[in-house]
Amino acid sequence: MVRSAFLKELQELENVVLELGSRVEEAIGQASRSLVTQDPGLAREVIAGDDCLDALQLEIENRCLNLLALQQPLSRDLRFIGTALKVAIDLERIGDHAADIAQVAIRLSGEDYIKPLIDIPRMADLARGMLRDSLTAYVRQDTRLALSLAQADTLMDSLYNQVFRELLTYMTSDPATIPQATRLLLVAQHLERVADHVTNIGEGVIYMVDGQRTSLNP
Repeated sequence: MVRSAFLKELQELENVVLELGSRVEEAIGQASRSLVTQDPGLAREVIAGDDCLDALQLEIENRCLNLLALQQPLSRDLRFIGTALKVAIDLERIGDHAADIAQVAIRLSGEDYIKPLIDIPRMADLARGMLRDSLTAYVRQDTRLALSLAQADTLMDSLYNQVFRELLTYMTSDPATIPQATRLLLVAQHLERVADHVTNIGEGVIYMVDGQRTSLNP
C-alpha cells in the first residue's frame, strides 16, 4: 500500500513536469510568432505567462523535496526524482528565453525588418521539436530518442552560425542595420541556448534510465 501511494506521487510529479514542458513549448512558439508577425500583444502574453512557469517549477521542486524527505526511495526512484528536478530547472530557463525573445519582439514591433525572417523561425521550430522529443524520451524512458537530440543540436548550431554570418554581413555593409541586426542575433542566441537546455534534459533521461553520465553537447 505504501509503495502504491509512492508510485502514484511519482506519476503526479511526472504529470506536472509534462505540464510545465507543454507550457514552455507553447511559450517558445508564441514568442517566435510574435517576432515574425510583429505582434506586441502576443509578446506581452508570453512575458506575463512566465510567472506561471516559475510557479510550476517551484511546485515540482517542492514535490521532489517532499518525496525525498518523507519517503524511502530506491536508487532508481532517486534518479527519477533527481531528473525531474533537473528537467524542471532547464524547462524554467527555456521559459526565460521565451520571455527574452518576446521582449525583443516588442522592441522591433514598429520597425521594418532588414530582411524576411527565415532561419530564426526555423530555429524556433527546431527548438520546439527538440523539446517535444526530449519530453517524449522522458516519459517513455527512451534513451535512443534522447541520444538523437545531439544530432538536432548540431543542426541548431549550424543554423545559428548561418544567422550570425548573414547578420554580420548586413552590419558591416550598412551600419544603420546594427541595432536591429544585434537584436535579431540575440534572438538566435536565445534559441541556441534553448537547444542546449534540451540536450541537458536528454542527458537527464539517459542518467535516469541507465545511471550513466552522457554529454550530448560537447
